[in-house]
Amino acid sequence: MVEVQLDSSTKVPAGMLVAFAICTTLLVAVHMLALMISTCILPNIETVCNLHSISLVHESPHERLHWYIETAWAFSTLLGLILFLLEIAILCWVKFYDLSQPAAWSACIVLIPVMIVFLAFAIHFYRSLVTHKYEVTVSGIRELEILKEQMEQDHIDTHHHHLHRNNGLHYGASGEIV
Repeated sequence: MVEVQLDSSTKVPAGMLVAFAICTTLLVAVHMLALMISTCILPNIETVCNLHSISLVHESPHERLHWYIETAWAFSTLLGLILFLLEIAILCWVKFYDLSQPAAWSACIVLIPVMIVFLAFAIHFYRSLVTHKYEVTVSGIRELEILKEQMEQDHIDTHHHHLHRNNGLHYGASGEIV
């Protein structure tokens, strides 16, 4: 957290101070929410990892609450880091507005490519995760289709085998018992 000492005679626009207050509050709130979710779920994950029963894994709260885990991850990484970069830019304006506006502009100019690289990586990483999840799902569906076809073929073979049997006896082409 950054401590800001401003003189009452500062020329920093009120809108910039409001933006700084909102960004700081959101930054702290987002990280506190992510910390709370992580703190509540982490002990359950550790407990389940120490169990030796696969059936208990599906009963674990972290399986049912995966949406909250993903939300905590998104908040603490993506939104939290974006807010942090925004906080730096606003802070530079608040601190340097009265002293040197070119210093505030230079901070923003440096942060713009950093933000672009960060967002590009985040998008690439997210797309990679989605692609992997899609491929795993497609693979699972293919396996299910193969199992279905095998079961249907087994059913046809079994049904065909029963058609050529009569009371447990096999008859040849001439009608005699074989």
